[in-house]
Amino acid sequence: MPGEIGYEKVAMNSAAALAEIMGFSPDRIDDLRTAVGEACLNAVEHGNRCRANIKVLVTLRTQDGELCVAIQDRGSHAIIAPSRPSLDEKIRGNDRARGWGMYLIENLVDEMWYEHGSTGGNTVYLLFRLDPPDLPDLDSERASSEDQR
Repeated sequence: MPGEIGYEKVAMNSAAALAEIMGFSPDRIDDLRTAVGEACLNAVEHGNRCRANIKVLVTLRTQDGELCVAIQDRGSHAIIAPSRPSLDEKIRGNDRARGWGMYLIENLVDEMWYEHGSTGGNTVYLLFRLDPPDLPDLDSERASSEDQR
C-alpha cells in the first residue's frame, strides 16, 4: 500500500473481509481492524517516517483457522519491545499522550512478534485464531430434556 496515512483503511477492510469469510465473530473482527490499522500507521509514521513514496507491504495468510497479518515497513531502526505505558505519568503530563500503539496491538491479538531485516525494514506479525464455535448451554439442554420426561 502507499506509505500515506489513510491507506491503512484498505488493509483494515481487506483483513476484516477475509476474517468474516473465515467465520470470525464481529467483536474479533473489530479487534483485528484496530490492530491492523494501528500497525499500518506505525509502519507509515515510525518505520517509513511518513515518506509517501515508500510503500508498506501487507500480507494476509490463512491456515487451519488462523489469520496472520504481516505488515512490513522499510525503516532503518529496529522495533523496540512494547512496554506498558504509565497512565499516571501521562495524566500528570510527564509523558507524551502517544505511545500506546504496540501495547494496544499486543492486547488485541492472539500472538504478535516482529523482525528487523538484515538490510533494514521491520515486519510486524499479528496472529488471530478463529473463535471456538459456540458450545450449547448444557444446563438449559438438561433442563429441557427433564421437562420432556
